Amino acid sequence: MFEVPGPRLFTLQPGADFTAELVRGLRARLGGQPPEAIARVEIYVNADRMARRLRSVFDAGEASLLPRIRLVTDLADPLTRAQLPPPVPPLRRRLELTGLVSKLLDAEPDLAPRAALFDLADSLASLMEEMQGEGVTPETVAQLDVTDQSGHWQRALRFFSIVQHYFEADCAPDPQAYARRALDLRLAQWAENPPQHPILIAGSTGSRGTTAAFMQAVARLPQGAVILPGFDPHMPDTVWDRLTEPLSGEDHPQYRFSRLMRDLDLRPTDLRPWTDTPPPSADRNRVLSLALRPAPVTHQWLSEGPNLPPLPEAMADVTLLEAPTQREEALAIALRLRQAVEDGTRAAVVSPDRMLTRRVTSALDRWNILPDDSAGTPAQLTPPGRLLRQVAELFVKPLTAEALLTLLKHPLTHSGGDRGPHLLNTRELELFIRRTGMPYPQPDALIDWGQTNQRGDWAAWVANSFCDRTNGATRALADWVQDLLTLAEALCAGPEESGSGGLWQETAGRKLQGTLQELQREAGAGADMTARDFADLLSAILSREEVRDRDAPHPQILIWGTLEARVMDADLVILAGLNEGSWPEMPGADPWLNRQMRARAGLLLPDRRIGLSAHDFQQAAGAPEVWFTRSQKSDEAETVPSRWVNRMLNLMRGLPERGGDTAIKQMQARGQHWLALAEVSETPIPAEPAPRPSPAPPAEARPKKLPVTDIKRLVRDPFHIYAKRVLRLKPLDPLMQAPDALLRGTLTHDILESFVATTVQDPTLLTPAVLMDQAKRVLDDPDQVPFPTVRVLWQARMARIADWFVETETARQEQARPGHFEIEGKSEIPALDFTLTAKADRIDIDERGLAHIYDYKTGAAPSTGEQEKFDKQLLLEAAILARGGFAPLTPRQVARALFIALQPAKPQEVPAPLEDNPPGKVWEEFTALITAYAEAGTGYTARRALQKDSDTAEYDHLSRYGEWEVTDAPQKQGLT
Repeated sequence: MFEVPGPRLFTLQPGADFTAELVRGLRARLGGQPPEAIARVEIYVNADRMARRLRSVFDAGEASLLPRIRLVTDLADPLTRAQLPPPVPPLRRRLELTGLVSKLLDAEPDLAPRAALFDLADSLASLMEEMQGEGVTPETVAQLDVTDQSGHWQRALRFFSIVQHYFEADCAPDPQAYARRALDLRLAQWAENPPQHPILIAGSTGSRGTTAAFMQAVARLPQGAVILPGFDPHMPDTVWDRLTEPLSGEDHPQYRFSRLMRDLDLRPTDLRPWTDTPPPSADRNRVLSLALRPAPVTHQWLSEGPNLPPLPEAMADVTLLEAPTQREEALAIALRLRQAVEDGTRAAVVSPDRMLTRRVTSALDRWNILPDDSAGTPAQLTPPGRLLRQVAELFVKPLTAEALLTLLKHPLTHSGGDRGPHLLNTRELELFIRRTGMPYPQPDALIDWGQTNQRGDWAAWVANSFCDRTNGATRALADWVQDLLTLAEALCAGPEESGSGGLWQETAGRKLQGTLQELQREAGAGADMTARDFADLLSAILSREEVRDRDAPHPQILIWGTLEARVMDADLVILAGLNEGSWPEMPGADPWLNRQMRARAGLLLPDRRIGLSAHDFQQAAGAPEVWFTRSQKSDEAETVPSRWVNRMLNLMRGLPERGGDTAIKQMQARGQHWLALAEVSETPIPAEPAPRPSPAPPAEARPKKLPVTDIKRLVRDPFHIYAKRVLRLKPLDPLMQAPDALLRGTLTHDILESFVATTVQDPTLLTPAVLMDQAKRVLDDPDQVPFPTVRVLWQARMARIADWFVETETARQEQARPGHFEIEGKSEIPALDFTLTAKADRIDIDERGLAHIYDYKTGAAPSTGEQEKFDKQLLLEAAILARGGFAPLTPRQVARALFIALQPAKPQEVPAPLEDNPPGKVWEEFTALITAYAEAGTGYTARRALQKDSDTAEYDHLSRYGEWEVTDAPQKQGLT
């Protein structure tokens, strides 16, 4: 097939349909040969996706035999494979390393925190694979000059020492070591007997040492050749000559090709195009080639820029979309993809930003378009992945109400039988937990609830399956895996059902089942571990897996990683997320070797990823139609445009004589068009805003009884009373009672009531120490306060007010004897058939028979003005007492009424203004208020007189606050 002696490197320019051109060039070179000639050709490609694409291109062309298509990662010759030891599965090696690192940290805990166990093992495994792939021995690394960083290096060497034996010749090889051994064996065979049939390597850049060595060997074979993707033919020799040092040139898109040419002793002029098909836009390729020149030679912009073709024509098919946010960027991309579906255009989104591509997928869902995502969905985010991680957490910590209901509501739970009754039972259990408060469900409580509600069998299944799974022991990995599978399958099957329900069904389930089976097989290589370690290990393993469904997606709408973009075949390519830190991604921190040490050892530099991303960018930017998209903000922070976009725009702005400014404006205008469409697509249909409500229900529907604590609401926010007492709507109780002001207030009342009652019996107990003992008894009760940290904080809070409370309590008891706690009272307005109820925290009676009313406040007490106008709780309690409403207390005068404010910073007594507001006057004003609201014409106005406009009300969402302002006049709404 080749008459010219090697080594042979062929090229295809950026933007070429690489796979189609590969086939076209191959058929052209085999023209006139017998049909079986193509079957003797071996083609090595860089990814499964390209292999599938290559087969589909052959299938779509003329009838012929197929060449042998293989991956560059599969270098073992089938005839000599038996001479190689089988490679160790990556999972087994990582489990072995996890055990070794764990033992090292147990022996030397100062080396690293145990929380970094799996990250260290994974990072160490990656470094080993890289060393094996690049042919770097541990001795080379150990001999590096580290005089300026000996402390860190000594710690790193402790970790290297535990993996030294993996590099020995008799050790079972890792996949990278296996590939290197397979390559060495194959090259030895080729040295004695070079193959005479054509062998091609297509689409690889040689970024890995093993692959680069294989490419060099193939290029030198009698009938071997390498076809390079995205080769830039517009760079002058002076620039190629600068791409020699990895420390200064590895971030350039053509660096790998430069190194390959040097290794083969070739010049750029020695390379030939694989086909004569011109790229989609040769002029655009020239612009990008100049824009991406290495930094030391950007002065060439001045000399070569004026020779560029007119920029508006060169960039005619380029759109620059700069969205305000990632959401708008994703929506504009989705709209363009929808248009591509309508037009029958094959379109691809290329981005390393997985969050952005998921946003695009979500936006496309509104039109029932599912893109073919090459990366798929991370396994830990699939339904079975989430379930397995949640089940693993049951072994780690006590079962919470939130965790229980999350598992019960999971779509795979109880999927082996009738799910309808299960969902009904789950709903009833949730309501019970919310009503009664059960932050940590216990088996006995669940079983009692089930028996009371005729759900005994189901409740017993819940209690036996979910509760008491915490295990603090250190156990073998195999035992943890078996317990996880047994419990997960039982939960998915349901009570009295066998099997595993829907856990292992569908694509995600089958993928996860294979992953767990592999973990079971390799568990013997793992070390003993705790439940926490096992849960972390499971999450780490699942995070490395991807789930794809190739049957469901739209065939013309694609989402690619940057690797797939090298062999693209799309008419429209959208390069998305072009911000620094996203594309290119910033190199992660290396816990072992810095940049200089990597260069001296012969390992890959962090710049390699940037160089590969730059090459992917240059290759994809040559497509027939291209979009460059970015968001100006990310998570409320300003973003920086990708360096390649910046270079392109800076070059164009510096060439006004070539129409650079005009070209940029045209590119941005095309992007603004789609941003405008995105804005319109999310603009709701104009509608009249809701008025400020003031519902007026009929008199018979209005409340006939209210507690004194609701009167403040009736004055400040009457709509609250309408929603709560007329519509009888109540906010749903939380699953887990938060340690909020309500709970703190309830417990404080209990503490003080018990303490004061004790001191009445024995005045010598009126001391801060006794008060703190009482507080500790109440707050240390896990049933009362199931939050250890909060117990300590609230006891400290009580300690800060203990001295003040005892001092003022002594004065209070000198004035009157405590005798009535949490006493209930009521008083009626017979003419309106209305009853006002109250529960006084405490009423003391002095020697003159006068009453002293107290109310404990853990927050701020209302001021005198607030009590006169709005918060009339104590004034109304005094009025009820004066009217004989607190039985068995007879009607009597009120000496005083006090709020006891227990704020740690400033505890104080705040009296009610009884002198200016005697009980008779207060009751008269209250009667007038209730009379007004008893009339059908009075509306319950929303947010009538809240203290601050920024205050929130429980029923703001029901009143549609936000569509109206507090300055709007209320609109009365008569109801029947």
